Amino acid sequence: MNTDQTPPEPQQGVMDPPTTIGGTIKHLGPGIIIAGSIVGSGELIATTLAGAQAGFVLLWLIILGCVIKVFVQVEFGRHTLLWSKTPMKALDDIPGPRLRANWILWFWLVMTCLVIVQQGGILGAIGEACTMVLPLTADGAAYNAAMSEKITAQISMAMNPGTVAAAAAQTSPAAPHDIRLWAVGISIVTSVLLFYGRFLLIQWVSTILVFAFTAITMINLVMLQSDPRWAISFSDLWSGMNLSLPETIGGVSSLAAAMAAFGIIGVGAAELIQYPYWCQEKGYAKFTGVRDDTPAWRHRARGWVRVLKIDAWMSMVVYTFSTVAFYLMGAAVLGRIQMMPEKGNLVRTLGEMYVPVFGSWALYIFVFGAIAVLYSTFFLAAAGMSRVVADGVGLFGLLKNDEASRMKWTRIISGIWPLMALILFLFVNAPVAMILWSGITQAIMLPILGVAALYFRYRRIDLAEMRPGRTWDVFLWISVLGMFAVGIWTVVEMLVGK
Repeated sequence: MNTDQTPPEPQQGVMDPPTTIGGTIKHLGPGIIIAGSIVGSGELIATTLAGAQAGFVLLWLIILGCVIKVFVQVEFGRHTLLWSKTPMKALDDIPGPRLRANWILWFWLVMTCLVIVQQGGILGAIGEACTMVLPLTADGAAYNAAMSEKITAQISMAMNPGTVAAAAAQTSPAAPHDIRLWAVGISIVTSVLLFYGRFLLIQWVSTILVFAFTAITMINLVMLQSDPRWAISFSDLWSGMNLSLPETIGGVSSLAAAMAAFGIIGVGAAELIQYPYWCQEKGYAKFTGVRDDTPAWRHRARGWVRVLKIDAWMSMVVYTFSTVAFYLMGAAVLGRIQMMPEKGNLVRTLGEMYVPVFGSWALYIFVFGAIAVLYSTFFLAAAGMSRVVADGVGLFGLLKNDEASRMKWTRIISGIWPLMALILFLFVNAPVAMILWSGITQAIMLPILGVAALYFRYRRIDLAEMRPGRTWDVFLWISVLGMFAVGIWTVVEMLVGK
């Protein structure tokens, strides 16, 4: 190892990239954090709603939405690794209008405000799920019983029209204070954990929650196949891969829901920006060392870019599996009976839909899985966004723009973030709308980040051996064009759609 190339933080040191499978696996981690941060709101909520509204026909779009963004994700990570520059600083350097900071950072600021709103919606959904399994008051227990009866009646009416119309038409009881109490407790605990947390803690939390979710998802899918009314056939899967678009269902544009989901599922705009920060904390850029264009540096750069690619693709496999699983569950059950989750009743509807067939134990399996994935999103998004926000605030000139200040404010913001989400939940209290609006802004941000990825690829990689091949470039362009399609469609839908 060439000690003459010691990076700014010498305690990390430069390091040759791993050459074995075991060594590579040891250095994976940023991708699993990203997977843990996106298997909640996008998969459990937006994707399930898209399946409920559109049936199986948009399966191809859901898969495409997961896979297509990886190429842009890798370009962001590659730029950070080669230049030891955070993604926010890289975006600030892109040519364009400026007002204290690059115009891209101003749009990022708007998106970030709505990401906090999204976090409030997720916190509310976690509180709802916790109330289902452990109500804190007598009102909470009574609410659970009333809502269970109502949803069971709705399902029975959908399966046997006209038989329980009166029961299904009853109004929903007022939500108990239990949901808010759970939200308060969860936000405070999360704030403390993040303020004192470190990379390894965050990585282990994300790993445990993601794998717990994956196991429960498998159980849910197996349960579906045991009853012919819910079983997913090969023809159902084939119908979802025909690249067709659905008609409007029940007065709601299922394509609109899918596009909103596209902004969240897989690597959303927020996660594209967060990913290189986790790569930095894992040490990829520091292991590569400060760029000096020596043969040793080039060798390390190529090797660590390879590790970064494997990390990104492994995480893609995890979140694609989870996304497809929840989409199929939404299409197989809610879509077939045309039952849309109501405000403040999302997790309950998704969980109770198993009770008439599989019994009450199925509800608890689903709800524990929902808590795992929603909390992983809440915890890890707060951790990731705090790193991005601390960097962004410095670029706007509100803080010192140095490493020490960024690390200090990362801890402070990570502690404040869950509490801000709590305040928004308590005052807005519309989990589904809060999450979908964040998806819309992220969908608009995607083409901006796509252009940034092309700039990094064609203007910032000046060494021939660091450039990807033609096949990679083709898929990168397809990825960016797909992001443009979603962004433009979202803007048109907002201006002239419903």
